[in-house]
Amino acid sequence: MLGRAAATFLFAILLATATVGQDRGPVTNLPMPRFVSLKAAEGNVRRGPSLTHRIDWVFTRRDMPLEVTAEYGHWRRVRDRDGQGGWVHYSLLSGVRTVIVERDMLTLFAKPDPKASENAHLEMGVIARLGKCGPAWCRVSAGGQRGWTRKETLWGVRSDEIRE
Repeated sequence: MLGRAAATFLFAILLATATVGQDRGPVTNLPMPRFVSLKAAEGNVRRGPSLTHRIDWVFTRRDMPLEVTAEYGHWRRVRDRDGQGGWVHYSLLSGVRTVIVERDMLTLFAKPDPKASENAHLEMGVIARLGKCGPAWCRVSAGGQRGWTRKETLWGVRSDEIRE
């Protein structure tokens, strides 16, 4: 007979596997997978979806973008840009969209055009707030600076995503 933690974990894995081909989460009915951000300054990442599961590590970067890949009750399975992840309680997550800059000294332009004037430069690893996105460009803001950059220079936004 399985213990409660093991049974919960097994059920969550089955549920997560069953939702892979679906477009909506079984708990929230929100798009899956989807991006969110870490609301707290620290967030425990657990091996399974309950407090009885071991903490594998702790996310320590407020506003860090994360991708939700599964849902189970009040728990969300997430992964970061390096593919690392696990189960996080939903109260630690926010729907506020952020991205991580993937290129060093990334140029932010005044308009979504490489010939437009340059507004600022962002270092690799900076977390920026995500604004509007067209087919190829997104508007971001960080540290009081804002502007447009190519979508492929960011982690935390899908290549086919359009945001108004």
